[in-house]
Amino acid sequence: MSTKETLIKKLKEKNAKIAILGLGYVGLPLAVVFGEAGFHVTGVDPDVRKIEALSKGISYIPDVKTETVAKLVKDGKFTATADFSVLKEMDAVSICVPTPLRQTGDPDMSFIISATEELAKYMHKGMVVVLESTTYPGTTRELLLPKLGVAHDLKIGEDWFLAFSPERVDPGREDFTTINTPKVMGGITEACGEVATAWYEGAIKIVHQVSTAEAAEMSKLLENTFRMINIGLVNELAIMCERLGVDVWEVIDAAATKPFGFMKFTPGPGLGGHCIPIDPLYLSWKMKSFNYNARFIELASEINTNMPRYVVARILDAMNDRGSILKGSKVLVLGVAYKPDIDDVRESPALDVIGLLQKKGAIVEYHDPYIPHIHHEYDGWHMDSINDMMKSVREADAVVIVTNHKEYDYKAIVDSAKFVFDTRNATSKVAKNSEKVVRL
Repeated sequence: MSTKETLIKKLKEKNAKIAILGLGYVGLPLAVVFGEAGFHVTGVDPDVRKIEALSKGISYIPDVKTETVAKLVKDGKFTATADFSVLKEMDAVSICVPTPLRQTGDPDMSFIISATEELAKYMHKGMVVVLESTTYPGTTRELLLPKLGVAHDLKIGEDWFLAFSPERVDPGREDFTTINTPKVMGGITEACGEVATAWYEGAIKIVHQVSTAEAAEMSKLLENTFRMINIGLVNELAIMCERLGVDVWEVIDAAATKPFGFMKFTPGPGLGGHCIPIDPLYLSWKMKSFNYNARFIELASEINTNMPRYVVARILDAMNDRGSILKGSKVLVLGVAYKPDIDDVRESPALDVIGLLQKKGAIVEYHDPYIPHIHHEYDGWHMDSINDMMKSVREADAVVIVTNHKEYDYKAIVDSAKFVFDTRNATSKVAKNSEKVVRL
């Protein structure tokens, strides 16, 4: 049999040894899904704290239960290590490392480069590699392909196989998780796509193979650019409605009654998370090398990026209307996670809202049931979540709802507060016409 046929046979029979590079919000759930499907999975991460926790069967990712990890460790289906040399024994490797943006707006490829350089030391014939980290179109072919195959004189599509499969992780979601969210797979060659698809089909319910790695890379950016632009649209709509004296939430609900041709998006204090605020800018950055300006992306980014500043301006105006000033006032921010009911603060607009309030002279506290401590990297401030939330609600001159966690009692909050600025329409059912509440 050919190398391709031998590897596909091992993958289908689940005799292949699998490694996941990067054990964060993407890598650990993927490792668990492969382990539960019957593969032996080795998780590799340089963070020794993660390795120690996983070796004890403890999960640090809310979407992955500790009991699940403990069982896989006990059954010998999952091991974790910081030693990259284990890769020399692997048949299949998935790279799931972060790809943040630098402050200058260009992609930080250092994590992908580091993981690729480590893997390159141990490449061998009969190996399939899949990159899952979101990045710009061309990364798999331009960055990974030269580093991995050339050093060992391996021929792509015959001796080894390389593909891209964009992660589709939505933290906190229970209806669609790693196992039942369809995966897109695009290989460097047709054979690469076939091998990678055969691997993932052993654990994921639906794998959609496309013709190239670039098509797979672009599909991920389309998904998140679609959301970014539509969120930018409704954020601008909120600004326009405020000037027109129209309730933006009522307008959106009315439009959403149309059973075709409309998809509901809602405004907010800005974009957060590991995908929507960042991924479209990879594409915008890449297109600059083709002398092309991605105008929709850049306009939506401008609107979304300025939403925290708009929110603080609205708070200042609302307090002024009530005969109060922001400087020296006590402000309580409720929720700092980037979305409800999770403990993820990555790119959360709450961080910018807090920082801007502080710069205006406000005395800021925050409460979040999922996040006990926050640290703003660029402004260098630290804060701890307050213990007695309702006491702070009563004492605050302004309560700002940034993240609409389900466990908050919004009626009690409105009843106890002097003034509430609601960026998420969280109070609509309990205080729609309350003079205490101003909504975005």
